[in-house]
Amino acid sequence: MTINWRYTVEENLGILSVAGYLGPDAVHRFTGAVGWALARGTGPVLVDLTELRSWSAEGQVAIAEAARRLTEAGRSLELAAIPADGSLVPTGDGPPIPVHLDLAAALAAHGVGIGGRVEGRQEWRTTGWSDEGPADE
Repeated sequence: MTINWRYTVEENLGILSVAGYLGPDAVHRFTGAVGWALARGTGPVLVDLTELRSWSAEGQVAIAEAARRLTEAGRSLELAAIPADGSLVPTGDGPPIPVHLDLAAALAAHGVGIGGRVEGRQEWRTTGWSDEGPADE
C-alpha cells in the first residue's frame, strides 16, 4: 500500500493532501509530491493528512526532511489533521513544524476559507485521487 496525493495552489499557499499509508514504500512518492510543490507554488505548504490512515517512523522522517527542503527554499511546512494515533513528527535540529487540528483550522490561520472556487486555483493529483476523494490502492 502507498499514498495518493493532490497538490492545490490557493493564493500564496500550497495544500498537499495525502491519503493512504505513509510507510517505507511510500516515502519516495511523498518526496516526489514535495518536489512537485516546490516547483509549482510559493508560500507555506499545508500538508493535509485528513485521509492518511497512518504513518511509519520513515514517513515521519520524510515529513521532517520535507520541512528542511521547504525551509531551504524559503518556504515552510505545516501539518493539518495528523493521524489518530497522535504521534508527531520527530523534533530535533530541523525547522519547527506547526500542527493544526484540521484543514479548516490551518486555512483559517492563513486567512483562507474552505470550499468555494478561488480565482487562479491550480491543482495536480496522482491518478488514484478522484474528484470525490482519494481512491485506495
